Amino acid sequence: MSHQYSLQKCGIRFDPPALFVTYTDKSAGKTRCRTMPIRNFTKTSTVARFVEDFRKNPRHKKYLEDVPKSQLEKLLRLLQDNLRGMSLDQSLNEIRKEYSIDPNEDLNKVDEETLRKKKTAMEDSFEKNRKKPGDADFEYEVERDFQPVETCEWDSADSGSDADF
Repeated sequence: MSHQYSLQKCGIRFDPPALFVTYTDKSAGKTRCRTMPIRNFTKTSTVARFVEDFRKNPRHKKYLEDVPKSQLEKLLRLLQDNLRGMSLDQSLNEIRKEYSIDPNEDLNKVDEETLRKKKTAMEDSFEKNRKKPGDADFEYEVERDFQPVETCEWDSADSGSDADF
């Protein structure tokens, strides 16, 4: 949101389909709720296209600029799954699986859309855990020595030097 508005929360309504944003208008000091109807959205619609359309719409742009793209995608997926007849719990579990990171999963073998979702989840996790200047526990230039967990022959001191090549 612009400097005039402070985002409080964002949500979805199933019937009639609408996206809503609760924000504080700093100039008036009031909390307001903006409801944005979702028109022509079906169970086969492309969620990413609708997110882009919402974010580019001049009427909604200033209210949605601080809402993460991934959050809007998840909300519209909830609506789409509801239109398909899926329960809210089933839909939430499926979305959690799509946007979760499994360290054993080979991301080289997934399709582009899945890879985009996984990268978004990694980026969100990074931003959530990132320490920024001004944070209470921020330290500039942290140096740590790590102890090897297992030994490898190629990097041991007695295996010779690079000059042997």
